Amino acid sequence: MSKSTKPSDDTMSVQVVAVMIETETTWGRRIIRGIAQYAEKNAQWHLLIDPRDHEQRPTLPDGWHGHGVIARLSSRQQVGQIQQRAIPAVDVDDVLPSVPGIGRVITDETVRAELAVEHFLARGFSQFAYFAPPSHRYSKHRGEAFQRAVAISGHECYTYRPGYRAGRKMSWSEQQRRVHRWLLSLPRPIAILAVDAHHAHQLVEVCHFSSIRVPDDFAILAGDTDDLLCEVSTPRLSSVSLGCERIGFEAAAMLHQMMDGQAAPSEPVLVPPVGVASRQSTDHLAIDDPMIVRALRFIQNHNQHGISVEDILKEVPLSRRSLEIQFKSYLGRTPAEEIRRVQLERAVELLANRDLSITEVALNAGFSNATRFGIAFRKKYGTTPRSFRKELLGS
Repeated sequence: MSKSTKPSDDTMSVQVVAVMIETETTWGRRIIRGIAQYAEKNAQWHLLIDPRDHEQRPTLPDGWHGHGVIARLSSRQQVGQIQQRAIPAVDVDDVLPSVPGIGRVITDETVRAELAVEHFLARGFSQFAYFAPPSHRYSKHRGEAFQRAVAISGHECYTYRPGYRAGRKMSWSEQQRRVHRWLLSLPRPIAILAVDAHHAHQLVEVCHFSSIRVPDDFAILAGDTDDLLCEVSTPRLSSVSLGCERIGFEAAAMLHQMMDGQAAPSEPVLVPPVGVASRQSTDHLAIDDPMIVRALRFIQNHNQHGISVEDILKEVPLSRRSLEIQFKSYLGRTPAEEIRRVQLERAVELLANRDLSITEVALNAGFSNATRFGIAFRKKYGTTPRSFRKELLGS
């Protein structure tokens, strides 16, 4: 997406943009931050943030006359309000089908699914499940993408099907009972992707009350990150880190062009997730060889210190040849490749922190210097760490 150059203040009047995105979630706040970053650099906008009606539903205020809208469209009423005002709009989610005339910047679901499956496979899992109770808050595409990714990996995916439609009112206890019955029906150990952090937290709560072990019986990964829920859950939740700031930045850039008279793009802009933030809820290795589990634990716990295969061999009483054969058998890669994979996974997570320099990212991820980090990063991702960060943060 091309980005506009900010005109001088004397040639530009303030334009009013409504941002119909919730502020109570980490996802929403980070997208709004990306929008604000674009506006600060490239436009002179006044942002109307998260307007609600008297029942706290997202809505454009009566009598509001603005120049554009960036929204998480989740109802036909919202679409109708935008169409009635005949103003440019960009959607940042795929809850509703694509609407002609409305632009779209959304998470790349295929990449999200691939990251989740890769995260589980790296821990030796061969059984998978997807948890997403019926809701109008998210689309079915997330689950479909995960099921495809699991099938491509050669495995089966169990899916939560509670037998009711979205919108049905149900007590908390009944919801918990249905989830509990589903969990008991699953084989163990199994890796579960929950549609979002809220529902990942729900799974953890059900497991806690049922004395089901997480992550030993069920490894649980949240499909997005909520800073609060992921940190206060017991155990803490692993989660897919999304490129929220970039979504916001790209949505603002798209809206700016539409406000200048360009038509809405016919295809959505897809923003890949950043990676997986690994925490305790998936900290389990579904591998029956204790020596390989010990080696993998060593890599996970010491990768930031720049370890080598020789360091693993000091920890695990195996020959180098035997270690490599076992790694290939269980993971499909060598010990050296696993060290590099874990280091790069950590580096991608650190690049989302704009306060860290590239050298600091390299050292904290376990690389000896920024040059070696840059070479390994380009080989894996086809771009430099600096360019990746720029794309990730949208600036």
